[in-house]
Amino acid sequence: MRVVRLLFFLSVCFICILSCASVAKEDRPYTYLTDNSKFILLPPRGIDQAMDMAQYISAEYRGQNYFLNSWVKADENAIEMTWFNELGASIGDLSYRDGAVHFSSTVIPRSAMQYVKPEYILADFQLCFFDPFLLGKSLEDGDLVLEIQDGNRRILRGNEVIINIIKTGNTVRLENHLRGYAYTLEGDFHGNFK
Repeated sequence: MRVVRLLFFLSVCFICILSCASVAKEDRPYTYLTDNSKFILLPPRGIDQAMDMAQYISAEYRGQNYFLNSWVKADENAIEMTWFNELGASIGDLSYRDGAVHFSSTVIPRSAMQYVKPEYILADFQLCFFDPFLLGKSLEDGDLVLEIQDGNRRILRGNEVIINIIKTGNTVRLENHLRGYAYTLEGDFHGNFK
């Protein structure tokens, strides 16, 4: 009788374990746009307009200026970015495909790689170039609001503007007021901003 009870108990445990595994929530990459606002990255198919182009990046953080070049290929299947220094040497590669983020660099030491969060780069890219309707829905889940006016975008927490995205001609400027950084992208965007 003890053996039957033990087998019954083990079967119930086994079924419980399998059922829990089958309903486990999908692990999707995310970032925090504020300390409490989680932004789950949208799938690549949410891009507003596919791109395959060179971009020049100038960034500002804590009083320092940084400059680099990149090649960005983004469409409904994937986002791929490669960064180069001014001499054309590769700095790093980032890809987002099938719900997985991959980042590699021959310049950044392995010990420092654990501190690099490529999801933040992808989130900023999505905020600039993804479908406003999809972005708005995703931001609402984190208690944020997307406002669009004349192609420019603002992400607000209550009445506070935390991110400002200004699009003019072939330039996109993202200013993150909360985190204290900004960067400008220059590329052949064709002025087709929404």
